[in-house]
Amino acid sequence: MTSREPPRARKRRGLDEDHAEEAPDVLPLLGVVAVLGYPNVGKSTLCNRLAGRRDAVVHSEPGVTRDRKDVDVEWNGVRFRLVDTGGIDLGGQTLMADEVAEQARTALAEADLAMLVGDAKAGVMPGDLEVAEILRRERIPVIVVANKAEGAAGEANALDFHRLGLGEPFPVSAIHGTGSGDLLDLILERLRELPDAAREERVADEIGVAILGRPNVGKSSLFNALIGQPRVIVSDMPGTTRDAIDTRLVRGETAFRLVDTAGLRRKRHLRQDIEFWSEKRAIAAAERADIALVLIDGEEGFVDHDLDVANAARKAGCATLVVVSKWDKTEIDLDDLRLRIERKLRQRPQIVTTSAVTGRGLDRLLDRVEELYGHYTSRMSTPAVNRLLQEAVAARQPPIVHGRRMKILYGAQVQTRPPRFRITINDRKLITRDYAYYLENRLREAAGLEGCPVVVDLIAR
Repeated sequence: MTSREPPRARKRRGLDEDHAEEAPDVLPLLGVVAVLGYPNVGKSTLCNRLAGRRDAVVHSEPGVTRDRKDVDVEWNGVRFRLVDTGGIDLGGQTLMADEVAEQARTALAEADLAMLVGDAKAGVMPGDLEVAEILRRERIPVIVVANKAEGAAGEANALDFHRLGLGEPFPVSAIHGTGSGDLLDLILERLRELPDAAREERVADEIGVAILGRPNVGKSSLFNALIGQPRVIVSDMPGTTRDAIDTRLVRGETAFRLVDTAGLRRKRHLRQDIEFWSEKRAIAAAERADIALVLIDGEEGFVDHDLDVANAARKAGCATLVVVSKWDKTEIDLDDLRLRIERKLRQRPQIVTTSAVTGRGLDRLLDRVEELYGHYTSRMSTPAVNRLLQEAVAARQPPIVHGRRMKILYGAQVQTRPPRFRITINDRKLITRDYAYYLENRLREAAGLEGCPVVVDLIAR
């Protein structure tokens, strides 16, 4: 009845088969550039400017960026990657400062080229000298960028960065875009000089997986447990994760693109600026993903706010799995949880129990993701759709509206990712909400689309 679309032949999400475009299997990458510097010198603003889009959360408050974030940039037809990092403050007195610095060091170890960003208005700070000393020890090629170099005075101040001993400073203004094109040219030139920087990446065969949930339910812990390393900072403090952080995980012949996201708060009118943009990026991550893992705190159980998160995933158009975290500490009745989810969530997702501490359920979770992706990308034949509609009408006739009854003429599946069905009827005025939901549920059940958002378009002939 259904057939799975192979991951490597994935089409752009949201297009029907007549307008689908196959994504390329392999994309060239010229190299990876780690962006480092003292807090609040404008690293994220510069990354956004060079990428031509607002990928990283930006705010005037120091320390907004904490985890390292990959930002792909294309310039003159050439693709390279920036790795935005949190500010390195070796004099910081908090555990978070140490964790941020460690993330930056990891980014540096994986990079081909480093870009040290300083604040031309403030001049060379002690923290700039500390970061410069780290770069000298690593023996990695470096571009020194003096940001906030607006006007003639800014360019003059940029000359102060010769003191770092890492070469000619390059003045830019990330806010105004001054010098950004020349900086992009310089980055390409320096990467081309490195013999082992260029590579190719397989991208079309990835299953996109976004981890969603309210604050402090264990999203970052699950993310790190799945990839087997501390890719993102974990803390008991709610709101630790601010950007959507993604990484590639390969298991057997299947590749996953995992995305850790900021917590989605319920009282959104009380959000601060940083929380607003963090949540915007979390929703955008769900819109790019194939599967959303809606994480529930096993110690607290299923609360009303979890329902809001699941509905956000459904509206984003991705399939959903409910993941119960901290299963090693919980006493939740799983049968009761299933009944509550079936009553409250239209997409009827499966439940997987996990523990990031013990590793319990992680392999089973990835198995369920692969299985759900197969259903999410499946296509039901047109004869099968019409047989199902005939059986649905025979089991339950449409209601009579104003003395007339809606008649279903024929139907077909017109799209995958998410599954979309077009059903032709005699008159749209005869549609009732309950009967439309009935048809949606019958299609979901027959095609094995539990957990998938099923879109049903009822159109008049």
